[in-house]
Amino acid sequence: MISVYDSPHSGIQSWIKRVEDIVLSSLILLVSGPPMLAIALGVKLSSPGPVIFKQPRYGMSGEEIIVWKFRTMTVCEDGTDECVQATKEDTRVTRFGAFLRKYSLDELPQFINVLQGRMTIVGPRPHAIAHNEFYRKRIPGYMLRHKAKPGITGYAQINGWRGETDTLEKMEKRVEYDLEYMRNWSLCLDLKIVFLTVFKGFKGENAY
Repeated sequence: MISVYDSPHSGIQSWIKRVEDIVLSSLILLVSGPPMLAIALGVKLSSPGPVIFKQPRYGMSGEEIIVWKFRTMTVCEDGTDECVQATKEDTRVTRFGAFLRKYSLDELPQFINVLQGRMTIVGPRPHAIAHNEFYRKRIPGYMLRHKAKPGITGYAQINGWRGETDTLEKMEKRVEYDLEYMRNWSLCLDLKIVFLTVFKGFKGENAY
């Protein structure tokens, strides 16, 4: 039997990827610790509800994981049965939450997910379960993106496919870049994506 599409992170590659994740996420959490405390206080004071929003999503091989984010909305829908993406001037998003989402600061707790081994720093972005079930029936090869751990940032995001996917074509482009990343993975590519994320990946016209 020959595997025609296997995980890019197996054998020695999985060890390299894990060391990369532990080193980078530890450094980032060390630097971002004080800002994260300030953000947590801001979330708590800006609206009632929990500071951390926890949502089940699909991880590697379709295994369900719990992803952590700073809460940016007045609701805490888990996205299992139905999930409405944030849109421009979405009334569910708090004023402080809109600021966090614009600069992806709400994603900072996911570095803890990386240390736990549930996520990786660079990889296909995890989608809500309801979105996975919707798109897997409409986009050929969609579930192949789960051959790798979900990431905080990815090849699709630095190429402009971040934020709302209000058309099928936008999600198709995101999946296209995710699969291209998986086919061409290397440590150098990961470091390039991290570098570009710092300068252009944190902001996006479609990020609400």
